[in-house]
Amino acid sequence: MLFSQVLGLPHIKNHLTTTADKGRVPHAQLFVGSAGSGTLPMAIAYAQYLLCRNTGGENNSGLEACNIKMNKLSHPDLHFAFPVAANDKVKKNPVSGNFLEDWRQFLENEPYGSLFDWYQKLGIENKQGQIGVNEAQEIVKSLSLKAYEGGYKVMIIWMAEKMNTAASNKLLKLIEEPPKDTLFILITEEEESIIQTIRSRCQTLHFPPLNEAVIADGLMANEGSEQSEALKIAHRANGNYTSALNILRHNSGDEQFEEWFVTWVRSAFKAKGNKTAIQDLISWSEMIAATGRETQKKFLLFCLDFFRQALLQNYHAKELVFMEPQVKGFSLEKFSPFVSGNNIMGITKELEDAIYHIERNGNAKIILTDLSIKLTRLLHSN
Repeated sequence: MLFSQVLGLPHIKNHLTTTADKGRVPHAQLFVGSAGSGTLPMAIAYAQYLLCRNTGGENNSGLEACNIKMNKLSHPDLHFAFPVAANDKVKKNPVSGNFLEDWRQFLENEPYGSLFDWYQKLGIENKQGQIGVNEAQEIVKSLSLKAYEGGYKVMIIWMAEKMNTAASNKLLKLIEEPPKDTLFILITEEEESIIQTIRSRCQTLHFPPLNEAVIADGLMANEGSEQSEALKIAHRANGNYTSALNILRHNSGDEQFEEWFVTWVRSAFKAKGNKTAIQDLISWSEMIAATGRETQKKFLLFCLDFFRQALLQNYHAKELVFMEPQVKGFSLEKFSPFVSGNNIMGITKELEDAIYHIERNGNAKIILTDLSIKLTRLLHSN
C-alpha cells in the first residue's frame, strides 16, 4: 500500500518514514486511533516501507518484487493477527491463519473497514471475536523463524484490545525482547483495554480523527463523489472515513438505528405512569435483543453519539452538530431540550454499562429492558 493511499495524517507519515530512513525503528509500536482514522492502512504502508527497503517517503523506490508481493499482501515476512471466532468453515480453535484469504479480500475491498464489517465478513456478528492463547502460540511460532528475505519481520496485531489475558501474558516476553529485526505493530481503538505491561513496552502513536476536507477529498478521488455531496457526507462522518463510506453506500445502518432510537425515546416519554407504554419498551427490548451482539453494541454506541449531539444542540454548539435525523416527525432541535447537564452523565453511564454487560454475554433482553426503564426516569428527570 502506498502512503499516498492513506488519507491525511502527513505528520505521522513523515515521522514513520524519517525514523525508518535513519534506522531508528522501535521494535514495538502501538497505533491508537478511533474507527476510520486509518491506523490499519498506515500500518500496512509502514510495513511495506520497511520490508521492501523503500526510501524517500513512498513505497516505490526499493525492491520491486517485494513491493509487488506487498501489494497483494502475500509477503512471507508480513504477519497478521486479528480477532476471530468459530464459524461455518472453522468449527473450533480458530486462529487468524484459518482466515487469511478472507482477510486479504477484506483489506482489498475495505482497507478502512471496521471490526463490525470484519465480523460480518466472517458471519460471526452474534459472537465475541478474540485474539486468544492459540493465536499467541501461532505468533510465537511464526516469529521464531528467520526472515524469508533477510530483512525485517513485521507482525501487525489488529484490534489488540481483543487479546485476552492468557494471550497478552504469552506475548509479553516476546514483545519486550523480540528476535533481531522483528517489529510489532499493535493497533487499537481502546488503549486502556490493553494491559499496562504491554503498553509500557510500546512506543505509542495517536491518530487523530480525519478532518472533513481530507474525508471529502477521499470520497471525490476514490468514490467519484460530487464535491457538494462529499462535503455533506464528510460533515456527518465526524472524522471517520469508514462512516463516510457507509453513508455514501447507504449501508451504515444509521437509518435503521435512527428508527430504533426514535421508537425507543418516544416509548420512554410515554412510559411514565403508563403501563401500555412499559409493554412497548419491553417489546422494543425483545426486538433489539434478537439481533447479533455486535449489532447491539454498535446501536448503543450510536445512541451515545445521538445523546451527545442532542446535548450540543441544546447548548447551541451547532458547529459541532453533525447528525441529521431522517425519521419523519422527529427533530433534533425539539428533542435536545430533554438532554442537558442534569441527565447526560446518567444516560452515558447507563449506556456504557449496557455495552459492558453485552460484551460479557449478559442476557440482552434483561439488559435492554433495564436500560429502557432507567432511560425513562432520566429523560423525565431533566
